[in-house]
Amino acid sequence: MKKLYMGAYFLCTILSVSAQEVLWQKDIKSTTQDFLSQVTPTVDLQYLITGSSIQSKKISTDNKQNNGYDFHLVKLNQQGEEVWEKYFAGKNHDYLSASLSTQDGGFVLAGTTFSGKGLDKKEDSKGGSDIWLIRINEFGDELWQKTIGSTSDEEARSVIQTTDLGFFVAGNVQNSPQGYGSKDVLIVKLDKNGKELSQLILGGKGLDEVEKMIPTKDGGVLLGVYSRSSEIRGSGSGLSDSGANSVTSTTTSNPVSRYPKSTNNYGEGDYWIIKLNKDGKVEWEKNYGGTGDDHLRTLAMTTSGFIIGGESRSERSGNKTVGIEEGTDLWLISLNERGEEIWQKSYNFKNRDVLMGMHVILKKDEREKNKDLTKGVLLGGYTQAEGRIEADDETFWMLYIDENGNEQWRKHVKGESRKREERLSDIKLNRDGSIILAGTSAEELGKENWKIIKLGDQQVDLLIEKQDIKIYPNPVSDYAYVEIGFDFKEADITMYDMSGRQLQSLKTKNKVTKINTQPLIQGAYLITIKTDTNKTANAKLIKK
Repeated sequence: MKKLYMGAYFLCTILSVSAQEVLWQKDIKSTTQDFLSQVTPTVDLQYLITGSSIQSKKISTDNKQNNGYDFHLVKLNQQGEEVWEKYFAGKNHDYLSASLSTQDGGFVLAGTTFSGKGLDKKEDSKGGSDIWLIRINEFGDELWQKTIGSTSDEEARSVIQTTDLGFFVAGNVQNSPQGYGSKDVLIVKLDKNGKELSQLILGGKGLDEVEKMIPTKDGGVLLGVYSRSSEIRGSGSGLSDSGANSVTSTTTSNPVSRYPKSTNNYGEGDYWIIKLNKDGKVEWEKNYGGTGDDHLRTLAMTTSGFIIGGESRSERSGNKTVGIEEGTDLWLISLNERGEEIWQKSYNFKNRDVLMGMHVILKKDEREKNKDLTKGVLLGGYTQAEGRIEADDETFWMLYIDENGNEQWRKHVKGESRKREERLSDIKLNRDGSIILAGTSAEELGKENWKIIKLGDQQVDLLIEKQDIKIYPNPVSDYAYVEIGFDFKEADITMYDMSGRQLQSLKTKNKVTKINTQPLIQGAYLITIKTDTNKTANAKLIKK
């Protein structure tokens, strides 16, 4: 990722109209090839960096040494300093695919395991590769873990927390006797303690891979699937072959539901979008594509529905109403909450454009101040050169569109380094308008290290509506977070009861600070902040 660091610096010094600033950079080095999968911002603006690494002997001092890949976690504070580093190891290869920040400040990890029982892994293999789910607290200590699988090969791709504090895990299963094609989508619902509640297998006659899953307002989920399969004929309304949408499982105590694909592909690969309710039952499905290959990458929820994003090689054909300019273009579809199309748009950066992240930016409704509206969507990704000179390879870009998909501005982060060993893995937009870029960098193949960069961007910062002080959750039971909206180097946070008596006082250098409300009795309290720049603000906190 040295390329991204130099690119941000280059843009900052050359293009002052779109001034960018590298706030900090963190290099996490090793002697082996490390895979970075995701950056997960926490509720207090810290960061969990997750991926897969082979442990060095100097790190492994507790008899957990393993010659294969293990789950690798590094937590960074708001200044990019390491808080802790953890490994979770089985006796074979284990690859961490996805992580989630839970509402209590901890995390859930979802990955693919080839290990049986041993070392950190507490359950036997189910056969082949399995899904390995681990819940940890904010300090990285394990709370529980779960191995999910069958005699077929399963892999994990995504995990979310639901409104009832349980979880949905999304992955894929290959050549399952309960499936429909060479690879099907597997969705598992668990309660907050890791108890498995249900499984659902979805697929058509071919290959279907889930790429993204997001929670919906009603407690359900939206699935984004890259589909290379045709419908299962005779499936009718989409119920299972038995008509009851479930079959008896030989590998789990819960019934495994089956949902055959009832929409046909238009081309080589299509977007397959599926809405599940809070119980994991299919509400609707949609298939979008042209006659070429269209690869879904990510999803986002807007105030009116959803945005579906990925890359397209299809001309205007099938139910794709926009064409392509060159190579692979970005293709976005806006849907309402019932899955009905609102608009389609296509964008081109030349060569092969890869969409890495999509963030919906909100604004307050002028008529109803407590209601949010979609202001626009910020897209981030990179462009790969296809058979061209290496100088145009891996150029990082940002694109901002309004709620109707109309382009507002675009910019590149383009530096001097053009090494093919460097790859952008994840991009996240923070609530304060800063951006986290994360990826791998190597002087030679096979020795990729992690690089994480926090980038300030004035143009992005202007998009974010900020409050002087924000407290959440509010009302609060145990811990609350105080977020300061303006710039400062040091601030005092003070808590008073309603009679004016001071109860707590602390100094902070962080934009978001965690405070303990457990000793407080039920009632209202006043939180005040005062910064070294003589700015003040206050807000009311309600203790349940």
